[in-house]
Amino acid sequence: MAEDNVAAEQLRLFIERIERLEEEKKGIADDVKDVYAEAKSNGYDVKTMRKIVALRKLEAHARQEADALMETYRTALGLH
Repeated sequence: MAEDNVAAEQLRLFIERIERLEEEKKGIADDVKDVYAEAKSNGYDVKTMRKIVALRKLEAHARQEADALMETYRTALGLH
């Protein structure tokens, strides 16, 4: 029975940690949203900024492959 109490306590602590982290994540997401809104109010294109942020997350070789593929598709569709 004591093991059940220990397991229940440990589970409760895990759940509470997850809940705190989810709340922090929400706060950070709100902060990111605010930064994009500020950038937009200063004349920046948020859609393009989001693409740049996504590209910067990629490793150099993955970014180069994505660029090459995009160029191939644009050429195939006559978008130059």
